Amino acid sequence: MDLAKALTLTGQDNPSQHFATFSESLDFDLVEQALEATGKASIRKRKLPAERVITLIIGMGMLRDRSIQAVCDHLHLTLPDQKGQSQSIRSSSLANARQRLGSQPMEQLFNLTTEAFCRSYIEFDTWYGLTTYGIDGSTLNVPDSQENCQEFGLASSGNRGESGYPKVRLVGLMRLGSHRLVSLKIGSYAESEVSLAEDLFDLIEDNSLLMVDRGLLCWSRFWHYQQEGNNRHWLVRAKSNFKCKVIEQLGDGDELVEISFSHSTRKEDPSLPKTMLARVIAYCIPGFRPQKLITSLLDPIPFPASAVIEVHHQRWEYELSLDEVKTHSLERAEAIRSRSPELVKQELWGLAVTYNLVRQEMARIAKDLGVSPINLSYRWCLLLIRNLWLSAWVVAAATLPKHLEQLAADVNNLLLPKRRSLRRNPREVKVKMSGYKKKPRKVA
Repeated sequence: MDLAKALTLTGQDNPSQHFATFSESLDFDLVEQALEATGKASIRKRKLPAERVITLIIGMGMLRDRSIQAVCDHLHLTLPDQKGQSQSIRSSSLANARQRLGSQPMEQLFNLTTEAFCRSYIEFDTWYGLTTYGIDGSTLNVPDSQENCQEFGLASSGNRGESGYPKVRLVGLMRLGSHRLVSLKIGSYAESEVSLAEDLFDLIEDNSLLMVDRGLLCWSRFWHYQQEGNNRHWLVRAKSNFKCKVIEQLGDGDELVEISFSHSTRKEDPSLPKTMLARVIAYCIPGFRPQKLITSLLDPIPFPASAVIEVHHQRWEYELSLDEVKTHSLERAEAIRSRSPELVKQELWGLAVTYNLVRQEMARIAKDLGVSPINLSYRWCLLLIRNLWLSAWVVAAATLPKHLEQLAADVNNLLLPKRRSLRRNPREVKVKMSGYKKKPRKVA
C-alpha cells in the first residue's frame, strides 16, 4: 500500500483502515484470534466493541500526546447510530470498555504479532550464521494510586525514603539487529530481573547468540542454555572478580579457560559438571578501561576475536531501544496513564505492540533502502506515522499532493549519521534532586 492510499484511508470509519500504514505488519485477523483465545470477543452490539478497544489501546501508544478521549474521537472508533451518524462517548465509558477488555487480549496480540514478525527480515538479526538476541530490564513509573502501590511497590531512595511513584519492572528479550521485541515480562519493582528473565532463555531458538548484562551472569543458567539447544551461544562482559583456569592460549588476549562450579551450586543442581569450558577475550579501546569478554564461542577460526568484540557492542542496542520508548514513545512523561494494575499492564502491552509495529515498518523501509534498521531514526519514523494519522483532520483534499510530497521528502531524515565509535559520555547527574521533603502518602 503506497503512502497516498494510506493517507486517504486514515479518515475512513473502518478501524482496520486507520492502520493502513501497518498493512504489511498487522493482520486484523490476529486481533480476532486474540479476543477469541481470551474469551473477550463482544457478543452483543456495543457502542465501542472489543476489537475497537484494542485499536484504542494501540492508538494510545502511538498518539501519546493526546488524551484517550481524543484518540478515540480521532480514530472514529464508536459505531454509528441507526441513522449512520457518529456517536460520542464519555470518558467513563472508555474506562469501562478498557476494564471489560483487561490486559490478556493485548498480551495475546503481542505474542501473535511477534510470531509473525520473527519470521520476517531475519537477515538483519544474523551474525556469522547466528541470530543475535539480548535480554535486559528497566523500570517505568506508573500513576500514584493505592492499587498501583500495592501491586507494583515503591522504590527506596536511601535517606529520602520511598519514591514518588510506584514502579513496574520490565524485562524483555529482543532481536538486536532490528530492535524488535520477542517477549516481555511485567512484574513488580520488588521482583528481580534475574527471576523475570528466567523463562526468556527457553524462547531462544537454535543457532543463536545471546548477549546479556553482567547482572544476569549465571554460569549454571548458561550451561543449561547451551545443553538444552543446538548451537546456542552466549556472550557477556566479565565482572571484576572473575576467576578461571587458563587451558590454552588461542591468540593475543584470547584464551580458552575452565570455569568451576561451586560446591553449593552443584549441590543445588546435581546435573552440573565440575567445570565448563569458555573463552575469554581481553581488549582495550583507547580512552576506556580494559575489558574482558566471556563467551561460549570457543573456536577462534569461525569466530575471530575482533568480530566477537565488535558484535558485543550490539548489546547496547537494547539500551538504545529503551531510550527510544521512554524518550520518544512516552514523550518523557513521568508516568503512563492507567491508575489500576490491570490497565497498567494493558497499556504496557499496547505500547509493546505499537513499538514492534513501528520497528517492523522500519525493517521494511531499511530493506528497501539497503541499510540496517539501526541506521534509521526511530523518532522520525514514529513522527512520520503520527503525521500520517493526523493528516486526515488537518489536510484539505486539494493540498494532499503537496503534503504527500513533503512526507516523501521527510524519508531522507530517517537515515542517521554514522556513529562515532570513540565517543565517550561519562555518567553524571543531569537534574539535581529537590531539597524539599517528600509529601507524605495518604493512607486509605
